[in-house]
Amino acid sequence: MASPARYASVFRAGLFSGQVALVTGGGSGLGRCTAHELASLGAGVALAGRKPEKLERVVGEIAAAGGRARGYVCDIREEETVRQTVGAILADFGRIDCLVNNAGGQYAAPLESISAKGWDAVVRTNLTGGFLVARECYTQWMKAAGGGAIVNVIADMWQGMPGMGHSGAARAGMLNFTETAAFEWAPVRVNAVAPGWIASSGLDHYPPEMREHIRALPKIVPLGRLGTESELSAAVCFLLSPAAAFISGACIRVDGAVPNAKPHRAKTTDLRTLPFDGFHLASHPRVLE
Repeated sequence: MASPARYASVFRAGLFSGQVALVTGGGSGLGRCTAHELASLGAGVALAGRKPEKLERVVGEIAAAGGRARGYVCDIREEETVRQTVGAILADFGRIDCLVNNAGGQYAAPLESISAKGWDAVVRTNLTGGFLVARECYTQWMKAAGGGAIVNVIADMWQGMPGMGHSGAARAGMLNFTETAAFEWAPVRVNAVAPGWIASSGLDHYPPEMREHIRALPKIVPLGRLGTESELSAAVCFLLSPAAAFISGACIRVDGAVPNAKPHRAKTTDLRTLPFDGFHLASHPRVLE
C-alpha cells in the first residue's frame, strides 16, 4: 500500500513532537495549511473555527496524512466562548505550547461607506478576538508553564490599507498588542507574521468586481508573483520553533517586498521568483485561473 501524501516541510521531522498547537481559523486557507505543516512536524493540533464542517474536513485530512488533530467550534469574538474553548482544548490535550492566531476576515469598502456596525465587526474579528484567544492561552496554561510561543497573523498594512481601512486599523492594533505582550508575558514569546497577497482560498471570497484587480496584483509585486500558503506557514513555524528562541516582539513580512515598491520607480524586470509550495493539498484560487 502506498504511503499517504504528506506535507513537504523544509523543517526537520519531529520538530514539534510532544507539543500541542492551537490554530484559529484552521478550517480553510492559511490556517488549514499551517495546521497541516504543524501536524506533519509532530504537533497535536487543535483547530478552532466557526464552521464545524470545515473543521471536520481538515481533521480528516490531517488524520489521513498520519497526524493528530481535533476541531473546536468557536467564535473568537465571544469572550466566554473563547474561555470555554481553551479550557476544553486543555482538557483534551493537556497543554497548549503554541498558538497561531490566524482567524480573521474583512470586506472591501471605502472608509466613508463603512458603518459603525461594519467597523466593529471587523475590529472584533481581527483585533479583539485575537487578544481574547491569546489571553486565555496565556492565563490558562502558558503563564504557569513558564513558556510557549504565540504567532499573530496580521496583514500587510504598512502605508495604510485603502479600501479596507477597518482591517488595517485592526491589524495595526494587533501588531502593537504583539509588541506589548512580548514584554508583559515573557518568557512566553509573542511575534507576528504579516502576509501580503497570498494565493489562498480567501481570494475567492471577494466580490466579482474585484476579480481583475486581484488578477493584476503580481504586476506590482517586486518579486513578480503572489505568495503561497506554504511560504506563510514556513514563517509561522520558524517563529514557533527553537531557532527563534531569542526572537519576541518581532514581525516577519511575507509580502514580496510590496511595501518597498515606490510609485516613482518602475520595476526593471518582469521575471518572477520561484515559489515554495510544500502543501500536498494546496488548491489554486479560482479567481486566478
